[in-house]
Amino acid sequence: MQATDTVSPPSPSAVERPARPASTLVVVRDGAAGIEVLLSRRTQSNDQFSGAWVFPGGIVDAGDRVAHQHCVGLDDAAASTRLGLESGGLDYYIAAVRECFEESGLLLAVDETGELVELDHVRGDTLGPWRGPLHRGERSLSAFCSEFGLRLAVDRLVYLSHWLTPFGRPKRFDTRFFIASLPPTQTAAFDGTEMVEQLWLPPAEALARSAEMKLMTPTEKTLELVAHYATVDELLAWARSPRTVPLTMPRVAKGSQGMRPVLPDEHAWAELGRLDPAGHGHGSYDIQPGVAVRLSPRLIRVSANNGSMMTGPGTNTYLVGGGAANEWAVIDPGPLDERHVEAILEAAPGPIRWIFVTHTHNDHSPATVPLQARTGAQVFGRVAAHPEWQDASFDPHTHLVGGERFELPGESTLVAVHTPGHASNHLCYLLVEEKMLFTGDHVMQSSTVVINPPDGDMAAYLRSLHELQEHDLEWLAPGHGFLMAQPKQAMQAIVAHRLKREAKVVAAMRSLGPVDTEALLAKVYDDVPPRLHKMAKRSLTAHLFKLRDDGAASERSGVWSLAPR
Repeated sequence: MQATDTVSPPSPSAVERPARPASTLVVVRDGAAGIEVLLSRRTQSNDQFSGAWVFPGGIVDAGDRVAHQHCVGLDDAAASTRLGLESGGLDYYIAAVRECFEESGLLLAVDETGELVELDHVRGDTLGPWRGPLHRGERSLSAFCSEFGLRLAVDRLVYLSHWLTPFGRPKRFDTRFFIASLPPTQTAAFDGTEMVEQLWLPPAEALARSAEMKLMTPTEKTLELVAHYATVDELLAWARSPRTVPLTMPRVAKGSQGMRPVLPDEHAWAELGRLDPAGHGHGSYDIQPGVAVRLSPRLIRVSANNGSMMTGPGTNTYLVGGGAANEWAVIDPGPLDERHVEAILEAAPGPIRWIFVTHTHNDHSPATVPLQARTGAQVFGRVAAHPEWQDASFDPHTHLVGGERFELPGESTLVAVHTPGHASNHLCYLLVEEKMLFTGDHVMQSSTVVINPPDGDMAAYLRSLHELQEHDLEWLAPGHGFLMAQPKQAMQAIVAHRLKREAKVVAAMRSLGPVDTEALLAKVYDDVPPRLHKMAKRSLTAHLFKLRDDGAASERSGVWSLAPR
């Protein structure tokens, strides 16, 4: 079995099925080798959870609300606030306690003395026989508490995460995950009905056994989270700290690993929500060279087969236009690759009349010459101020300075924006109607941008990023990778990263004194693998030049020093 669950393409009726409220309780304890988690194997069935190893949990039912009166340490108003709900938040906490008792025999409840119920009560003849009737709905949790004078210790549960089953599942759940430590006097015992096996495992071991243990996506990601902490106290301290608990809803897509859920931290996630909002599984989580992807009625992407450490999955070429005229513009023809030129021509639904280039690095513009020869298109762009690393064949019909506005077919308005930094001639193009910015290499998805002087300029790069944030943007279309949502946050993160790196340069120079670039490189980029230091040295040089131009540093005979304060 795979570490993550695979899925089949959804049916239209499944897409419309609403999610049912549910709760899960992650029970942890300190073991000899660190934290251990309680995992139980579900019985074989006909649904996607058959045979899966899971944490205790299940559906929130109507009886959980009746049990509010039996809770201690948390009321519905406070619970709802924690969960971001108007009301009913306490139901989720109660459901987690109930399900854990039904499935695992662990009961987070206090008796008349205010102490957690002890082992002999849970495993003995008094409380244990209630597990089956509670599971079958024959008895209520409220009646259980009244019978034995118990109060549910919901205040011992810490809100951990929020998962929503993706469209396409025959069963969908809106699940709140909680975490709690094992009651010290209790021992887990699976019920033999829903759960047929039970193990305490360190999270890393459970993940390592994913080939034999079926782990659903939320289970796997929760194990990865817990594995970061050495003790239960450390884990619970983090979970209790003020933090935002985001909703995590995977999106179903196809690709090299078949159909599977795609998580929000994956590059394809935002684009999938745009292209396949109903969750039919039409999108792909892979960039496939030569395959045309229709991003909107006026926009198509086709990617070159030049993936590498520098170019990610390959260089994107975009086609913009259409409409009644069915004429198209190309943004960044890409590398000099005959197969890619053919792929562009095949992807274009009509004649290509215009070619726009973001910059003239060798993975973005060299195909301009053969594509123009095949189409007769007009070429627009800029020539770099410095020839190093540039495409010498690029010779635009129209030299852009920034601010030019082009009315293209398909009610498509393209505005050129000069964004020097990565390259002196770098341009971004704004598709006004979709509030989408084609970023070339100004903003990349999978890595930071290399700034290589003399054509690259760190100060100009940061200025360009600040200026772009003044535009009304909703999407970024990078030169490498998938469409990106939240443009301002992406650019703010780049600025923050660059300023943090600059601060590290200053700190290194302060501690080392006068120093050459090689010594600085080892200290400033100690978080980067040595195999990448050759490229990192270019950006380090750009940082040093910026500090020099700011009057904060000086260089003499290859030795750099901070300016006197």
